[in-house]
Amino acid sequence: MIENNKNTRKVSVAPSASEKSGVKPFTIELLAPAKNLECGIEAIKHGADAVYIGAPKYGARAAAGNSIDDLRQLAAYAHRFGAKVYVTLNTIIYDDELAEVESLVWQLYRIGIDALIVQDMALLTMNLPPIELHASTQTDNRTPEKVKFLYENGFSQVVLARELSLDEISAIHRACPVPLETFVHGALCVSYSGQCYASQACFGRSANRGECAQFCRLPFDLVDADGRIIERNRHLLSLKDMNRSAHLEAMMDAGVRSFKIEGRLKDVSYVKNVTACYRQAIDAILARRPEYTRSSQGVSTYTFTPQLDKSFNRGFTDYFITGKRSEVYSFATPKAVGEPVGHVKEVGRGYIAVSSTQAFHNGDGLCYIDDQGQLQGFRVNRVEGTRLYPKDMPRTLRARTPLFRNYDQEFERLLSRPSAERRIPVDIYLCDIPFGFSLTLTDEQGGCTTVNFTREKELARTEQRIGIEAQLTKLGGTILIANRVEVDLTENWFIPSSVVADMRRVAVEAYERMRRASSTTLLSSKRAVPTRDAKSPFVADNKGGLTYLANIANRRAADFYRSCGAEKIAPAYELESPRGATLMFCRHCLRYAMGWCPQRGGKQSPYREPYTLVSVDGKRFALTFDCKQCMMMVKEK
Repeated sequence: MIENNKNTRKVSVAPSASEKSGVKPFTIELLAPAKNLECGIEAIKHGADAVYIGAPKYGARAAAGNSIDDLRQLAAYAHRFGAKVYVTLNTIIYDDELAEVESLVWQLYRIGIDALIVQDMALLTMNLPPIELHASTQTDNRTPEKVKFLYENGFSQVVLARELSLDEISAIHRACPVPLETFVHGALCVSYSGQCYASQACFGRSANRGECAQFCRLPFDLVDADGRIIERNRHLLSLKDMNRSAHLEAMMDAGVRSFKIEGRLKDVSYVKNVTACYRQAIDAILARRPEYTRSSQGVSTYTFTPQLDKSFNRGFTDYFITGKRSEVYSFATPKAVGEPVGHVKEVGRGYIAVSSTQAFHNGDGLCYIDDQGQLQGFRVNRVEGTRLYPKDMPRTLRARTPLFRNYDQEFERLLSRPSAERRIPVDIYLCDIPFGFSLTLTDEQGGCTTVNFTREKELARTEQRIGIEAQLTKLGGTILIANRVEVDLTENWFIPSSVVADMRRVAVEAYERMRRASSTTLLSSKRAVPTRDAKSPFVADNKGGLTYLANIANRRAADFYRSCGAEKIAPAYELESPRGATLMFCRHCLRYAMGWCPQRGGKQSPYREPYTLVSVDGKRFALTFDCKQCMMMVKEK
């Protein structure tokens, strides 16, 4: 320890490198999901720059709420690395909930939450603290006009519709300076988000209230106008999962600044693996594109090799990011298919011989599509080379059938243990000063902390440098790791090892205080009240007024839109359901899927329109098509 009465310390903070140069690169954010505190912490450890997580109430995943105390702990942990926590308050709000929501926002602000992801415009009329508001994808953000409207009314980030192409994203980016957030991975809603009312219509569970019943994952018959069955018992509205890992650089160049992973209901192994995959992919781009920089600090190291197809997936699609249509759908099953692992060579008595380059393990889960187009699965009980012995032999498995693995026992075992460590590299510089010694820690973004120690100097009898350097690198148990250590002493001064250790400890504590202070300063300076025109062209130009599609469920939201020029305002579908309303607006199109798209060289359909979807319980839904907008609508019938 430092000797009493001989040592004092003084802390100073130097400006960052970006502040000195005045050059500000475009900041890139990897945004990961968290259903709870554990998932949030693991997302940060595995490389997320930000995490989005549900509040106790009013999130679009009602089953993924979290306590205020857990959110406080997550924010404190994230801020150690300069990472952020966004809380979802993205449901529509009823009148009797407005006061509770306003109070909740203040609680979230006081515990250090960085931003709120919201849908309901009532929040713009509330007495809020200076906390950032991000426009949820539930606000249906797919045009430059809509995004500009949100920006001009105080939103500091906008989550775009999943369906947009690179060209459409680029057009929005050119029209408006607001940072754009886009989904890059995970489950897909078949309807434009915020514009799906099927769950409410069929089950009384509103997707806009966080209670989606996953209507789009159900099986349907497709029937023509003459009653002929086109498809029977198929999951015609169920999409594959998104995977845009191959398009990240193009998305950055189009203007995307936040890359969002879907999955607030996913387990912790999914969060670990997928976050690590995208962290590595983004870092590879940043390493050769100096005009882009990441928004948080720290380097994550892993005990496993991240692989996207190892985690829950229904098969992958990049959706419409290049503007091209591919097989975005998964008619056979809405369940996880997993990674392709080969095919069946032989089905023997109690075993399956497999042609594969993969290693299998006891406990693996495998699946296949049978002759009826249905997903079947089995668990491997024992492995002997290329022979697999299932717990229960599948009856419909045939030779040459492709196999998929949707549960990798060994991979999940690795992820069940501590699987990542995140630490901030710092350069450590020790020098002498007239009244003692000075120790400086400088991180990768130029953040700098210097601690001066008053101490009498005495010459050493043996060489000190190597021992001092070794002591300064001992940063285990902290968030730091030594990148470069320089001991710059004018003489071979004697500094006891215990004193060097204490100097290191004090410097690390000062560095962490600096980071906390920086985070507090940023929080206190966020979100000024916007200045806007009395009327917004985006709203006022809707000559027919705002319909149920505006999702207006309370008086404050209605007042907001009136102040923007709206004259006619219809209530939200959840309050008043219009007869014959369109329940879904989809870029996925069944005419295209069947090869009958008149705009893209499809064949003439042998069936007569209109087409009808029929659910297993006999409910009927009419399909209509708007080829100019490249959209299929699902309507009540």
